[in-house]
Amino acid sequence: MPDTPNAACHPQSIRDVVESGLCIGCGLCQALAPDRWRMTMTVEGRLRPAPLKPANPGADAEILRACPGAFVEASAGGTKSDMVWGSYTHMAEAWAGDADTRFRAATGGVLTALGAHLLRSGKAKFILHCAADPERPMRSKWMFSETPSQVVARAGSRYGPSDTLSGLEAALERQQPFGIIAKPCDATAVRARAKDDPRIDQHLVALLVMVCGGASDLGKSQALLDEYGLTEDELTVFRYRGFGNPGRTRLETKDGRAFEKTYQELWEDESGWRIQTRCKLCPDAIGEAADIAAADIWPGGTPTGEDAGLNGVIVRNDRGQALFDQAVAAGDLVPGKDHGPRDYDDFQPHQVAKKRSLAARLRGLAAAGHPVYRHAGLRLDDLDAANKDQEAGSEMRAGAGRFSEAMPEKTTVPDASDSAQE
Repeated sequence: MPDTPNAACHPQSIRDVVESGLCIGCGLCQALAPDRWRMTMTVEGRLRPAPLKPANPGADAEILRACPGAFVEASAGGTKSDMVWGSYTHMAEAWAGDADTRFRAATGGVLTALGAHLLRSGKAKFILHCAADPERPMRSKWMFSETPSQVVARAGSRYGPSDTLSGLEAALERQQPFGIIAKPCDATAVRARAKDDPRIDQHLVALLVMVCGGASDLGKSQALLDEYGLTEDELTVFRYRGFGNPGRTRLETKDGRAFEKTYQELWEDESGWRIQTRCKLCPDAIGEAADIAAADIWPGGTPTGEDAGLNGVIVRNDRGQALFDQAVAAGDLVPGKDHGPRDYDDFQPHQVAKKRSLAARLRGLAAAGHPVYRHAGLRLDDLDAANKDQEAGSEMRAGAGRFSEAMPEKTTVPDASDSAQE
């Protein structure tokens, strides 16, 4: 791949991906090989594939071809292109046409509104996405939503681990048109998998993502429970955002107590974010493989208070543009003013910094003999800021084992990733 660092080594197995800290727990392993892999919550609070059988790298080759810890590629279906923000057809702001959806969902409810529109219009029979686990609401669970009301009821950001793609094979087996709402890394996996599985292009009608700041491990959420002296089995609600923009994080218990933190209070201490390693090395957190990506658009990158909520929308290709236009015509989305790439530089400055630092970080990993993913079309070499501190820091951390993880032990016990297919 032309963008991949020279002399870099690449993961040769699922074990390599996990032990190198390149796994994001998307669930693709379990979807494609449920007899060999089961998604398991580790003691660190990360969803990782645990082996059910002895290693068989040859049998897992098809997984590795699509694994976002092994390969990441941009799509180029737009009519315009920007060095930082990639290929796109349209940048604008929008919000859900339904006031309740706009209020309940994170930011302006664009992804929720688009999912509901796909179902309401009959373009999709169901949406594959994740939502709070009804039995363990601090955790996320992949779901099939078949009605607009289900999509709205399950709205809201999920900042902890999520394995939405554990449901991909089950979705394809239904042989019905469907949409996906997921993370950018999930979208890259779906696009790569489509090269081997023609059912994806046949049945997937929309691939929708949020512009992602990184997925925390479950320890971030557990720390909040510890602060309030709660245990996970006391919870009935763990809402990360929504019910306003950005909305408060809210916990409710079985005995009627409630606890809240503002967005700023929850995220003010960056050292406590507990962002997973793969996110720190993510070459595409902006949804370049999606049809539509929705973003927070706070000037300077930080909210200053609560408001009615609106999203930035990056339409990536003609299919995404047609969906956006149809949702607006139906009243399911309300469009605001148009934007350009430099507006997004201001709204999401950390994404710009990450894009410009990735080449140096990957060089540092390669210099330490640490595996890196293959990547193509993401312009990392062109954006390279040649930051020697980033390069040296990555080499030092990799050499010290800071990016490494232990592979979960062999398991035969069902875990949190079992789905709710409703």
